Formats: sequence, structure tokens, C-alpha cells
Amino acid sequence: MKIHPTAIIGSNVELAEDVEVGPYAVIDGPRIFIGKGTKVLAHSNICGYTSIGENNIIHMGAVLGHEPQDIEFKNGESYLKIGNDNVIREYCWFHRGTKPGSETIIGDGNYFMGFAHVAHNCRIGNRSIIASNTLLAGYVEVGDRAFVSGNIVVHQFSRIGSYSMVSGLSAVNKDIVPYMLAGGRPAVVTGLNVVGLRRSGFGPEQRLAIKRAHDVLFRQRLATKRALAVLEEMPKTPEIDNIIDFIKSSKRGLCSSSFSRHAQPFESESE
Repeated sequence: MKIHPTAIIGSNVELAEDVEVGPYAVIDGPRIFIGKGTKVLAHSNICGYTSIGENNIIHMGAVLGHEPQDIEFKNGESYLKIGNDNVIREYCWFHRGTKPGSETIIGDGNYFMGFAHVAHNCRIGNRSIIASNTLLAGYVEVGDRAFVSGNIVVHQFSRIGSYSMVSGLSAVNKDIVPYMLAGGRPAVVTGLNVVGLRRSGFGPEQRLAIKRAHDVLFRQRLATKRALAVLEEMPKTPEIDNIIDFIKSSKRGLCSSSFSRHAQPFESESE
């Protein structure tokens, strides 16, 4: 274990044997665990009830596990849980859950660029990229292998689907369907995330099935319930099933499309 002599390590902190802690880092809270191979660089601050897995790199000035920025927080025991192989760049800040027993969850293999904010009760999947200065409000969900570009704001309870991409300077206030390309203020779907799908190994048949689903949702000017019925009649693939499940679980409704500005609204199933 390599701990710089200027670092402060609290009495309730458990570090794996080969964890590295840089100058002036502060790791102190009611209960903190950091797994093997993780590096905590200079001036980072890890606090609260926080568990961090293996082989993460936490860069300078990051603040992880502090109290949520939520007036409903009443000093209860809540958690931040971070998986393995994440890169957390300079001055990111991740908050723990608001309600007692609740948690903010970060999966594996994600890359967070400088000044990214993950608010209370967010859930981030695996191998996603969150670019610089992007702000995820409370209870936001980001699926696997999503790419969220820089200087984006995401409204609380909104979801960004797996394998989707959001362009920079966007404002997301509804759910972005998996596999889609979206952007704008407010964000709208502008097409398929074709480049991302190819890079992730989706073959021509898979991409064609996703394109057909896109056309049903965003080009045929159908209300969501009708579009969902059409999707359920299509040949079943894992990608189509993923899209259907995502739509059925939407609470805020779906981001509409630049192709369907005059279409009926994409309402959530609860409306």
C-alpha cells in the first residue's frame, strides 16, 4: 500500500493492500471501502458511506460520497457504490442517496471526464462515457455504453438508454430511447447512433431491426401506445425487446424526434 504522508485516512476506512493514495487526499467517513488496484490521486476527498471497487483511477480534486445537494436530505445513512475499472477525472463529484438506505450506483468501466456531476440516486450502467461539465440531476439513469457529450444538463428522473449518444450543449428533459442519437434544447432524437452501434459490434441485421423500430417510433407520427403496439408485432430480437421494455417503463415520456415535430406527443404509459 502506498499512502502519501500528507494524506488523511479515517479510522472507519478499509483499504485493500495495494491501494495508492496521493498527496493531501482525504478519505474519511462513517464507512468507506476501497478495493485493490484503485488509485486515489492528490487532493481527492472520499467521504460518507462509500464503497469503491477494484482498479479505479480517481483523479485530482474529485469529491465522492458527500451529502446530496437536496433539501430533502435529513442526515440519514445512504450510500455511494462504485464498481470496477472506472476512470474518474479531475474535480468530478458524485453524491450518495437522499433517503435513508438509498444509493447512487456506478457500474463498471465507465469514463467520467473533468467536472462531471452525478447527483443523488443516479444509476450509471457499464462502459459509458460522461464528458466534461455534464450535470446529471437526481435519479437520472444512464444505460450501458451510452455516450453523453460535454456541457449537457439532464433533468431529474430522465433516462438515457443504452448505446445512445447525446450531442454537446444539450438539455435532456425526457427519456432517450436506446440506440438513438439525440441533441438540442430540449433534446430530440435525430437518428440512429450508427457509429456507436458499429463500434460496439452490432451487425447489419441488428442495425436494420433497430432502424425499423426507429422509423415506427419517430417517422410514422404515431402516438406512443400505437407505436408500441406496432413494435410488439415486429420479429423479436434482443434489441427490439430492449426498446419495448424501455418504453413501457418510461415515467417522464420519450424525447420526440426532429422528424416528428408535428406528431402526436410521445406520452408516457402513466399518462
